[in-house]
Amino acid sequence: MWLLIVGVVCGVGAGFFIRDRTRRPRMISAPVVADPVLMPDSEAGVRLLLDALPMGVVVLLPDGQERFRNTVAMSIAGARHADVLIEVAAERLLNVALRGFESREQIQLAGPPQRVLEVRAIPLADGGAIAIIDDVTDRWRIDQVRTDFVANVSHELKTPVGALSLLAEAVQAADTDIEQVRHFTSRMQIEVKRLTAMISDLVALSQVQGDLALRNSAPVEVQSIIAEAIDATKIAAEQQHIEVSISDDVEPGRIFGDEPQLVTALSNLISNAIKYSPTHTKVGVGSRRVDNMIEISVTDQGPGIPEGDVERIFERFYRVDPARSRDTGGTGLGLAIVKHVCANHGGECVVWSEVGQGSTFTLRIPAYLNGSATPAEVTGK
Repeated sequence: MWLLIVGVVCGVGAGFFIRDRTRRPRMISAPVVADPVLMPDSEAGVRLLLDALPMGVVVLLPDGQERFRNTVAMSIAGARHADVLIEVAAERLLNVALRGFESREQIQLAGPPQRVLEVRAIPLADGGAIAIIDDVTDRWRIDQVRTDFVANVSHELKTPVGALSLLAEAVQAADTDIEQVRHFTSRMQIEVKRLTAMISDLVALSQVQGDLALRNSAPVEVQSIIAEAIDATKIAAEQQHIEVSISDDVEPGRIFGDEPQLVTALSNLISNAIKYSPTHTKVGVGSRRVDNMIEISVTDQGPGIPEGDVERIFERFYRVDPARSRDTGGTGLGLAIVKHVCANHGGECVVWSEVGQGSTFTLRIPAYLNGSATPAEVTGK
């Protein structure tokens, strides 16, 4: 009996990471899910093991009587309103399991903080049933982010692709009017550039995420990062008649990291400053050493960011002014890339902004000294 319970719990614990979409009823037998050699040989040992689990476990006998409830499951039993919901769901699913059918239910608790728990009940081979209560909040949030990201990418790609389709039809219909053809092909070039920029940003975002994001790290001079970023945005600045200048008090310093990533992050900040600045204004770039951090700042004279939007500007595809972002060719991914680059290097990006007064974005990255910690050691990657 106890061997069977431990085997089921171990199997279900691993199974929570593998989503069973078929939902077919199945019986669990001890030989399938457990190796007797690895299991405790006493009821007390099994109880101790189950009490140490971070998930709730409730076991019923074939007649419906409760056989066992571990410490986590005991803490759930009716303590609060949210816990009552979980207890009721567990009882309902256990009754289904006693009839030989496996079932599961996901319960979202508003919080704060918001939590998501999954209750899964499984029939046992001896006629009893077992319920596993697991906190799947982190996995649920990851799934939500992934779902939102795919939806946003689909929506954002659909716009230029749809425009290209319509423009191609317009060119075909106006093949004898050279001026119209030129106008439509010019618009097609704009949409192609927008599509190319979005794909480039998606590739860049994928490259700055994951365990291999800093595989090309080395000591990098701050002046080199600034010079490369300004050079990368030179044409855009000239087209907008924006002067990008380096402050006189730029302090020398080094950062241990991936130079292309750091240049990309700073280039994105300078590009945003150029896009949202009025013509014939200035964008300033400066750096300084503050304790053990290098701060690289980009200041513009643009419209500023409303206070309510500051917390969200680093989200993928989030735009303070969607209409204007489309006019300026923004993809909504630039600041998300900046955020990941900073995190990769054990730093952060902080923002000061006031509506009508402009904005200042500052990259704060740990300074590199001989023998100092690398970003991998700082971030734990």
